[in-house]
Amino acid sequence: MYKSVLRPLLFKLDPEKAHHLTFWLVKNFGFLAPYILGKPLADPRLEREVFGLKFKNPVGLAAGLDKDAKVFNELGALGFGFIEIGTLTPKAQSGNEKKRLFRLVEDSGIINRMGFNNEGVQAAVRRLKSNTGILVGGNIGKNKLTPNEEAATDYALCFEALFEVVDYFVVNVSSPNTPNLRALQDREPLTQLLEGLQALNLHKRTPKPILLKIAPDLSDPQLLDIISIVKETKIAGVIATNTTLGRENLLSENQKEAGGLSGKPLKQRATEVIRFLSQKSEGAFPIIGVGGIHSAQDALEKLDAGAALVQLYTGFIYEGPALIREINKALLDRSK
Repeated sequence: MYKSVLRPLLFKLDPEKAHHLTFWLVKNFGFLAPYILGKPLADPRLEREVFGLKFKNPVGLAAGLDKDAKVFNELGALGFGFIEIGTLTPKAQSGNEKKRLFRLVEDSGIINRMGFNNEGVQAAVRRLKSNTGILVGGNIGKNKLTPNEEAATDYALCFEALFEVVDYFVVNVSSPNTPNLRALQDREPLTQLLEGLQALNLHKRTPKPILLKIAPDLSDPQLLDIISIVKETKIAGVIATNTTLGRENLLSENQKEAGGLSGKPLKQRATEVIRFLSQKSEGAFPIIGVGGIHSAQDALEKLDAGAALVQLYTGFIYEGPALIREINKALLDRSK
């Protein structure tokens, strides 16, 4: 129904308008999902325990879709094992100028240059207090006008604000749409940032997992640095990967738009990064695999490469909520 009826209608709209309409539909008619899609699969064989948390299944929603935690309960009811909200910043910001979101239909991809548009961390905190039992990750960043030398303060503010209402944290230093943000992936500033957050975390009665989200455009030496930094700072794991600046072998006329590319064109590189991190670290930390998952087979490839969990974003937009069930069913079939 989604691919034959709803998606064609949504794809006639501007992508950002379609996003807002989808949220309205999910908010108001999400209760019908079990009748249309069937009840989400619930089976002990799907459960995963990763970085001390118990996931009812390994298929999550990546950050960026529900930035402000407006429909996380409704999205969770579609069958996701976990929902990641954000990226959130201390202060509200409007993001980059529109138009800033582009479909690459011929490539099953999306380019975005949203720029961390969000209502600020405190607005999300208020909404997250209504959590009906969904496992939630908080993806945090810095405000656009905050210089990199002061970025640690922004991340700390978000960390403290969200601590009681999320289950794990994701440090986003890999978005290509905030000026100079990716410079924070360099060894020295990244180590300092993660050490600072870990210090705050370890002062809590019950510390929470902190993960690092990395870009797919890092070189092998940079990825080796990431492995070293994760071990040194003792954070819980890595999310691989964010969007890419690469534009290889694309067909869509929107390929020239500035921003981060996601979807099928990212699939192979994201899997390569997961495999590299897993092998070179000898499985020293869990990896959440994201990037180009449009089918159950795509998800299995990520898991086979070394991911403990997977996340959907662009594939969810192109394939619809049935993709969640397809992946979990494939996992159950494999476990027979």
